[in-house]
Amino acid sequence: MRPGYLCPGLFSTKKEWRMTRILLIPGLICDAHVWQATLCTLEDRDVAVADVTHQPSITAMAEDLLARHTGDLVVIGHSMGGRVAMEMARIAPARVQGMALLNTGMAPLGAGELPKREAMIAFCHNEGMAGLAEKWLPGMMADGIAPDPQVMNGLRAMVQRMTPEIHERQIRALIGRPDASLSMPAYKGALLLMTGRQDIWSPIGPHEDIARLCPQARLEIIEEAGHFAPVEQPASVALLLAAWVAETASIQQENAT
Repeated sequence: MRPGYLCPGLFSTKKEWRMTRILLIPGLICDAHVWQATLCTLEDRDVAVADVTHQPSITAMAEDLLARHTGDLVVIGHSMGGRVAMEMARIAPARVQGMALLNTGMAPLGAGELPKREAMIAFCHNEGMAGLAEKWLPGMMADGIAPDPQVMNGLRAMVQRMTPEIHERQIRALIGRPDASLSMPAYKGALLLMTGRQDIWSPIGPHEDIARLCPQARLEIIEEAGHFAPVEQPASVALLLAAWVAETASIQQENAT
């Protein structure tokens, strides 16, 4: 089921837990398009989509979001957004009541990664966002599965809403990203991990690494999905997130009584 076919009210998750904001954090050169289906399932809750297009580092993104969105938070991050979510939990662990990490990882810059990142920055400045979309997006789709044309069209349009300057700023934030493995063992809140079975960019292994550090974590594997699982399999991802949010809310309410 594609995002366009998800209707308001189709999946009702209405609970009393309205005071905790759910913050959806997009990944590299992504926006609310990635969260269309999730927004629909969570329509009865206090939900916001983060803006991470102007901050120069992962830490600055986390600090800015914590300042803009006060009070307790449930943070749901995709790809780069997952790294921002982990940094938010490091900075303000008492405020992050739950965290869902999709298609992400916790490791710092890897060997041989820097020249590849720099090459993508140069390519984007030379070829523009349309050229970047054609080069970058196919490798983000489920490996070995022909991508849905509607999905690809939506992702191309999203990428072209960004600029080479935003792309470079976010890439440089990723180059300097923190090593989240140092902070994740201290996180004790609710934790959902999710990735696509066919994600070759952020495969299952890095999510299992996070789960080993956080015994409370639950790992869900989305079939026939790559790095853009929330868009490739929107209904599956949205339903899992809605159920997890409802479960986390219930636990928080029980603990408060």
